[in-house]
Amino acid sequence: MITRLHIENYKIHKNTILNLKNLNVLTGQNSSGKSSIIQMLLLLRQSYLKGELGNGLQLQGDLCNVGFIDDALCKYADGDIIKLGFEEDGDLFNWEFSQKNHNLLQNMIPTLKSNVGDNVVPATFSTYFQYISASRWSPRESYPINTSAVEINKQLSSELGICDLVPHYLYYFRKKEVVNKELKYNDTESLDLIDQVSAWENIVSKGVNVHPEIEGKAFVLKYSFNKPNDYSPNKFYATNVGYGLSYALPIIVALLTASANSLIIIENPEIHLHPYGQSELAKLIARTAQTGVQIIVETHSDHIINGILVATKQFENGKKGIDKSKVQIFNCKKNDATQTAEVTPINIIGDGKIDVQPEGFFDQSEKDLSYLLGF
Repeated sequence: MITRLHIENYKIHKNTILNLKNLNVLTGQNSSGKSSIIQMLLLLRQSYLKGELGNGLQLQGDLCNVGFIDDALCKYADGDIIKLGFEEDGDLFNWEFSQKNHNLLQNMIPTLKSNVGDNVVPATFSTYFQYISASRWSPRESYPINTSAVEINKQLSSELGICDLVPHYLYYFRKKEVVNKELKYNDTESLDLIDQVSAWENIVSKGVNVHPEIEGKAFVLKYSFNKPNDYSPNKFYATNVGYGLSYALPIIVALLTASANSLIIIENPEIHLHPYGQSELAKLIARTAQTGVQIIVETHSDHIINGILVATKQFENGKKGIDKSKVQIFNCKKNDATQTAEVTPINIIGDGKIDVQPEGFFDQSEKDLSYLLGF
């Protein structure tokens, strides 16, 4: 598990150090540096998997496309060296990258230093990893087959966290994976993956069941809806039901199949979800982190935040949730004068309350309500 991140001179992060826990939530206005924190891990991972990390930082790849050096280097950096590093299970991993030519458009920055040897590989670079991007696929008529990515590497995406392989993943592992009983949905009995995924999709649409199927040389995703005494309900293609089901699906699948010490990165879990669905999904995220999975969430939703806070209070009351000591919230803000990121850690002090509420931290509803009430 990653316990510390260091980002220096990357994007708008002039010098940022983050102490991580099981569940880490990145908040803040647009262009405040949240995505850059996620990108640094994606860049290191894709460079390693391509076998390029010993030679340089791969700025364009299967997980992340930053562009060129000028897009990566902090405009107000004191020098032209980007430093990225993290501490994982007591081991320190640090890299320094610099450019050879300020005018040369290249997608790799030569490495100056790295302490990762042939026999020291961070778990962050292992197969126990899922990235679910904000640009994940909307409902489609068909989905691709990728045996290597799904059945060997257990990935939900072929590239860029788009989650195009979820139907293949569900079809292949539907009877092979048994869900941790701590993540069981309400009073459901079966712990089979497909049964629990269908149960958790009920936070989006009541009575729904998920059906991954093969048609020809592709997978399709269908949904049915339970009705009393209807033992053979009609199945509908993903394109003919609400978007929320498809957008929540990869998150639910990733959470229910994650093993302890794995890493899940989720961007905007709230997309296309009703407030109830957002809150319940946040509770599942929290419960998964409590089992030992490390999760990094980037969100713009107060319902996600409040759902996590509720989960900490539920844990305090002896229910399924998450220990507040395992949650860290970060509020990112761009300093207009320096055009660099400032990151404020926000701690949960108990009873679902936080220790500090920075200006702009999900306070818009209060401001709008105050105006409407004439305060």
